[in-house]
Amino acid sequence: MNITNHQSLSYKRNKLFLDNHCINSITKHIKTPFYLYSVKALESNYLNFYNEALENQIKDPLICYALKANSNIHLLRRLKRMGAGADIVSGGELKQALKAKISPQKIVFSGVGKSEEEIKLALNCHKNGIYSFNVESIEELEMIGDVAKTLKKKARVALRLNPQVNVKTHKHISTGGRSHKFGILKDDIEKALRRKKLWTHIDLVGMSMHIGSQLTCLKATEKALNELSKICLNINHDLEFLDVGGGLGVPYSEDQTLCSLQEYMSLIKKVLNKHFIEIPRVVFEPGRYIVANCGLLVTEVIRTKQSAHNKFIIVDGGMNDFVRSSLYGAYHHVLPISKRNGKLSSCHVVGPICETADSFASDRELPLLKSKDRICIGDVGAYGHTMSSTYNMREKVKEYIIGLDGKLVK
Repeated sequence: MNITNHQSLSYKRNKLFLDNHCINSITKHIKTPFYLYSVKALESNYLNFYNEALENQIKDPLICYALKANSNIHLLRRLKRMGAGADIVSGGELKQALKAKISPQKIVFSGVGKSEEEIKLALNCHKNGIYSFNVESIEELEMIGDVAKTLKKKARVALRLNPQVNVKTHKHISTGGRSHKFGILKDDIEKALRRKKLWTHIDLVGMSMHIGSQLTCLKATEKALNELSKICLNINHDLEFLDVGGGLGVPYSEDQTLCSLQEYMSLIKKVLNKHFIEIPRVVFEPGRYIVANCGLLVTEVIRTKQSAHNKFIIVDGGMNDFVRSSLYGAYHHVLPISKRNGKLSSCHVVGPICETADSFASDRELPLLKSKDRICIGDVGAYGHTMSSTYNMREKVKEYIIGLDGKLVK
């Protein structure tokens, strides 16, 4: 890993530093494995995103951070202080956002399986409910209307368009295709808008889309934005906002080809200017972009094993602690906390779980490692702890944060 290009990590005297703090010194008494987050990196990513939107004349952007990426309460409170809202997909995430004091008027509720109980919770958390339900089906719209009627309230909703685009990403995190469970097809949206009885306790305040995660190419995004803009103009209804979703990709490895944040914001500006005389408010739902490079998973070598030509580095962290490598075949850098000079050798970095898939890296060139050495898995701030489990009856991995003052917070 060329960590000289990483905003938070650097080696000094062969010791790995995060935000100019020696990881070994500040964490040597903490039991592995554990997550370590950088508040400085979090704030930098959020401000970059927000300011780039302003630079592209996107007025009053609402950045609804996606809790599914990382729901750590300390990070959420920091984002709240910076003005962030929340994109949630469950009642539990709603409660966590409210616990972080994020305003209900900055919360959008996505997801295909909202229950009556979750809808009630969202409508009752504020006199006007949440900012918007991003509605994924006509059947869901009917349920929201029924619940709102029972509560004698009006629910604010945005209809999530399924733009039927093919996205260049892993098939498990692509969400904008015709066969996917997400969103509503254009024809079904138009039919729903003609059913006047549906709207007695519902206000249509926006239109939304989200086509997938770890987006590395903007072709599908441009097509989806055009489709979203067209349907907004066709329905002839005053809308408060367009929700353009999230999913902007981040560089997990040096050889990835990515679109830049500037290119992304410039595209949104270009497409909206093409369709609208006056651009409505834009809502964003970034998650990975905000937190991915804020986090490390620190784990300790239990032992090494030589088996014919295969050298295994067996660590105490497992796929239950961080599943992306096993689930998606995702690449993450492996960095020794203390680096020894000398010849590199090809290694497999694996965990203790009784699954062959329990692997963080294969055929990775690493310096000499031995029992008790600590390493970190890089860029795990997104979809790390939130996807962890107690599989094999292991304890849930703990989280720690390095604050701006350099102090460690649990």
